[in-house]
Amino acid sequence: MRVVLAQPRGFCAGVVRAVEIVERALQKYGPPVYVRHEIVHNRHVVEDLRARGAVFVKEVEEIPVGAVAVFSAHGVARKVEGEAALRQLDVLDATCPLVTKVHNEGRRYAAQGRAVVLVGHAGHPEVIGTMGQIDAPVHLVATAAEVEALPLPRDTPVSFITQTTLSVDDTRGVIAAIRARFDDVTGPDTRDICYATQNRQTAVRELARIAPVVLVVGAANSSNSNRLREIAAECGARAYLIADAAALDPAWVDGATAVGVTAGASAPERLVEDLVARLRSLGAASVEALPGIVEDVTFRLPASLAAE
Repeated sequence: MRVVLAQPRGFCAGVVRAVEIVERALQKYGPPVYVRHEIVHNRHVVEDLRARGAVFVKEVEEIPVGAVAVFSAHGVARKVEGEAALRQLDVLDATCPLVTKVHNEGRRYAAQGRAVVLVGHAGHPEVIGTMGQIDAPVHLVATAAEVEALPLPRDTPVSFITQTTLSVDDTRGVIAAIRARFDDVTGPDTRDICYATQNRQTAVRELARIAPVVLVVGAANSSNSNRLREIAAECGARAYLIADAAALDPAWVDGATAVGVTAGASAPERLVEDLVARLRSLGAASVEALPGIVEDVTFRLPASLAAE
C-alpha cells in the first residue's frame, strides 16, 4: 500500500489568519480572549486555543462588558456587531476577507434595488452572517428546485451571491437555474467560491483517479470537508471523512494498493501527519505527494495586531 497526498490540502489563508488573530490576541492581551462560535470548524484547533486561554461562546451576551472578543472566520450579522458595540467589546474581526467580499457585493446589489438571492446552505454560520449583513430581504436557495419556487415574478431584477465554501459544479448549476428563471440577472458567477475551495476540489479529483480509497481529514460540520468527500466518491473512490487518525477503521484500507489523503481548509497539517503515521503502522510502504497548485495567498491581520 502506498499513501498519496493531495496538493494543496489543509489550512487556507483565511483559516491561517483567523487562528493567528486568536493566538496574537492571547499574546497581546493575555487570557481570557473570548471567541464567538468556533473560530473555524475543527475541534482540534478549537481545543488547542482553549488550552491557551481562549473562551468560546455562542452569543455576545455571554462575553463580559469591555472584554477582548474575536468574531469567527465565518463572519457575523450586523446585529451581532451592534450587540458587541453596546457591550463595549474590543473586537477583533477574523472574518475571512473573501466572505467580507460577498457581504459587500450583497449590500451593493440591494442598494441598486435588486432582489438578492444567496446560494448557500441554511443554518451554516457563513450564511447566517451574510444574510444579516444585508439590509434587505435575502432569498436563500441551495438547489435548482428552490430557485423555481422563489416567490418572485420573472421580470424581477435579480442579483445573486454565493457561500464561499460550496462546490463550484453544484453552484454553477444553481446559478444557471437563476439565469433561466429570471429575465434580468446579475452576479459574480462562481468567482465568490474561494480559491482554496476550488484548488482542493481539483486536487481531490486527481487523487480519486489514482487511489481507490480516499480519506478526507476534517470536521463533520465543515462544509468544504464534506464536499471533498462527496467529490471523491463521485469520482469512484471509496471516500471517508474522518476527524483524525483515531477515527480510521483499518478495514477501510485493507487490501488497498493506494490510499489518498487530503484535508479540509480548516484541518491542520499535524492531523494529516498523524494519519500518515497510522497508515504506516497498518503497512503503508511509501508516501508521496501529488504535484499541484502551491498557494501563496496571505491576508493581512487587523492593524492592532499586525505589528505585534
